[in-house]
Amino acid sequence: MAALSETFPSLDTTTPSPPLSRRSNPLVFSLQVAICLALLHVWRDRGKCGDAPGIKRSQLKKKKSQTNKQNPPTLTNMRLLERMRKEWFMIGIVLAIAGAKLEPSVGVKGGPLKPEITVSYIAVATIFFNSGLSLKTEELTSALVHIKLHLFIQIFTLAFFPATIWLFLQLLSITPINEWLLKGLQTVGCMPPPVSSAVILTKAVGGNEAAAIFNSAFGSFLGIIITPLLLLLFLGSSSSVPFTSIFSQLFMTVVVPLIIGQIVRRYIKDWLERKKPPFGAISSSVLLMIIYTTFCDTFSNPNIDLDKFSLILILFIIFSIQLSFMVLTFLFSTRNNSGFTPADTVAIIFCSTHKSLTLGIPMLKIVFAGHEHLSLISVPLLIYHPVQILLGSVLVPTIKSWMVSRQKGVKLTRPTV
Repeated sequence: MAALSETFPSLDTTTPSPPLSRRSNPLVFSLQVAICLALLHVWRDRGKCGDAPGIKRSQLKKKKSQTNKQNPPTLTNMRLLERMRKEWFMIGIVLAIAGAKLEPSVGVKGGPLKPEITVSYIAVATIFFNSGLSLKTEELTSALVHIKLHLFIQIFTLAFFPATIWLFLQLLSITPINEWLLKGLQTVGCMPPPVSSAVILTKAVGGNEAAAIFNSAFGSFLGIIITPLLLLLFLGSSSSVPFTSIFSQLFMTVVVPLIIGQIVRRYIKDWLERKKPPFGAISSSVLLMIIYTTFCDTFSNPNIDLDKFSLILILFIIFSIQLSFMVLTFLFSTRNNSGFTPADTVAIIFCSTHKSLTLGIPMLKIVFAGHEHLSLISVPLLIYHPVQILLGSVLVPTIKSWMVSRQKGVKLTRPTV
């Protein structure tokens, strides 16, 4: 608390109304997320014009204007609903934070939702049981032979990434950026790769999808053990929970449900393949509940304050980190003696730089259980998630064009028999 008072000397605890900056926190964060979504939608609309071969952009615009004149309200509504349907999770994050601001007493510890039970145990266990059911580990054997590729991705993700962030934060520690947001940046570096987004983007480009699936799944398993260790190594002083308690809860709510999910999958694999349950939507829905209760704790704490300047800088830093690491992995994997194919490079770019929100938030909830600044520590990860999707989506055409041209070059340089 002493460090907090030094950072915000003008904080007057005798005043009944909260400070203005604290009152605007969810709005500022919501605006940032909305900007990311808006940019993504603009790019998608632009990309649709380029997907029609043989048709000029002017012709598409003319056809579009004619269609709008025929039935403008219905078409506009349909497009709006379609966008909302595709981005329901991003919208849900904004609504969850806004709901926590309006009525924080519902999701606080001891409140009607009882998050100390429903979130800490039931919600987290549900996410990892769901992950166990959905992970197709039986299809990963074909990718096992690419040992060098897997080592590169896992070492970069779980060693080089967090170590580089730690060094970078030593420089940022002298800036006026909120210290808990900086700690949140370190937690981003400690997270494992996601199971979905890296695979989807690798497939969209036409890269090594099998390698992306393997490293996303294998990285998630490694993250169960390595991520808590990294969090305690870099941020151990911030945790109020004993080491043994953390790992016992991790074992019961993460490892056990994951193993049970894999066992159950063996018996109902045919049914799962036939029905294709919405695993991603289920985990995302549970994750929204965790996000909501996390921010309920924040907004019910009168001692927490956050300025807009720190949030804006963190947003810019996250964009810079994400783009810099994508460029770095590209340079490393395209060296003459790297031994990686263009398709391998695509998988490396996405798998090495993406971080899992679905696995990360529950782990932070366990490692920093009861910590008053948990929500501030979570903010960089909540921002990093849409940023990695936005940048990845924007760069898909560029990376695909590079990969195709490089593959053609390799074919032309091969000696003919």
